[in-house]
Amino acid sequence: MQTNLQQLYGNIDIYLFDQLLKGTYHNCHKILDAGCGGGRNLVYFLRNGYEVYGIDPNANAVEAVKGLSKSLSPANPLTNFFVSAAEDLPFDDNYFDLVISSAVLHFARSAGHFDAMLHAMWRVLKPGGYFFARLASDIGIEELVKDLGNGRYLLPDGSERFLVNEALLLSYTQRLNGQLHEPIKTTNVQNLRCMTTWCLRKI
Repeated sequence: MQTNLQQLYGNIDIYLFDQLLKGTYHNCHKILDAGCGGGRNLVYFLRNGYEVYGIDPNANAVEAVKGLSKSLSPANPLTNFFVSAAEDLPFDDNYFDLVISSAVLHFARSAGHFDAMLHAMWRVLKPGGYFFARLASDIGIEELVKDLGNGRYLLPDGSERFLVNEALLLSYTQRLNGQLHEPIKTTNVQNLRCMTTWCLRKI
């Protein structure tokens, strides 16, 4: 059973898996993983006939996801995967039914860079479409992080990340004319870091 699940879903983010189990994305057809890496979150979509796209600034990652797509979904064009920064997406407005941003936004260099990445991903999302984001936050470890300026912080695990909090996410939800279809959820990893799941629908 474990092998079958891994074959079906790959090493998928558990909170993205949660949305699949709930059927949230059942009517989504065109998917973008903005910061796809080697495609860990795309196995299910490739196996089940979705039109899948992926971008990543790392050329090796893009080659890896092309190989995954060729293996799991030969009909899905390899030209759907290419090297690009999240803030510079070369797609038309309102193009995708679902945009995935898993462990990407916390690499923002500043508040301005975060804003540019987020607005680029939101721009290409269709009205009624879904945005799934997992990103680092200070929720629950506010007193344990060190402010480095420009929205970036030193975490107790030694990493440096752009961190969000609930107020910032709720503010962006309103400014983007989005709607939370799930409460904001945060996982605290032994007070070393916190990862927050932010699930929106574009109104």
